[in-house]
Amino acid sequence: MLHMVLPLATRLKPVQLRLVRAIHDSGKLQLAAEAVNMTQPAASRLLADIEAEVGAPLFDRHPRGMTPTALGEAFVRHAQVILAELDSLAAEVESLQSGKAGGVRVGSVTGPAVSALLPALMKVRQVAPDIQPTIEVAPSTELMRGLEEGRFDFIIARISPDSDARAYQAYPGRTEEVALLVREGHPLTGRRVSLRDTIDHEFVIQEPGSPIRLAFEQGFLENRIPMPERITNSSSLLIALSLVGQSDAIATQTREVAQMLSGMGTGLSTIDLDIGITVPPFLVIHSGKRKLTSVAQRLLDEVLRHL
Repeated sequence: MLHMVLPLATRLKPVQLRLVRAIHDSGKLQLAAEAVNMTQPAASRLLADIEAEVGAPLFDRHPRGMTPTALGEAFVRHAQVILAELDSLAAEVESLQSGKAGGVRVGSVTGPAVSALLPALMKVRQVAPDIQPTIEVAPSTELMRGLEEGRFDFIIARISPDSDARAYQAYPGRTEEVALLVREGHPLTGRRVSLRDTIDHEFVIQEPGSPIRLAFEQGFLENRIPMPERITNSSSLLIALSLVGQSDAIATQTREVAQMLSGMGTGLSTIDLDIGITVPPFLVIHSGKRKLTSVAQRLLDEVLRHL
């Protein structure tokens, strides 16, 4: 029996399965032919071919229509399952090709992850609810390494000095401003202060060499002010929030992140500095050697619109 079934399964075509199902549902060859978009003579020939393949009639012919034989009932039962799977496959392929489904991996530094990536993702989800995004927030050096290793479809970061810019496709982002995040009721809130006013406080700052750290250090150097002596080096937002919440420590964050955190009833605030400290602009970057999937391209386009 297995020897006979396998060749039949390989020879059957979806249009044959759809015709047999349509005959079963309507009981009339003419109606079934119209349902599968073919003429009645063509449907008659196709049914004859199917029954020849099976080796027995699938339907009994009566003056008022057609009724399935026991073999026909079994054929239709399995045809329903096969056609449902084919329809599901077609829908999934269409979703993947149109960018309405599928996985996408994005890496981002903290600021644009909050201000651009998440709003873009929410916008894309309105038309593509089945996408499966993975978002990693990390320093630019880690993100560039991940992009080089193929772990991300695209990243929002700053290109490392030792990276070959020719290997990437990049789109302009925007310049970020550094803000100083503190707990509500901090001694320096409620008035405009200078960098010199901050140096006696403990700081939690991103690691040496990071863009925010470099911009912060440059701000002190340009104003001929010594750097604070008590510094905890960490790019972890969780560490920064923990220290700030339990002490008079000051955390350096981008203004977008600081404003979001201080406006959520978290007990946090920002210090009003008398000067501006800016970070070099970030970029939206993907490999120039790998073509983006439809869903990744859809999300990237929406990120660029938000920027």
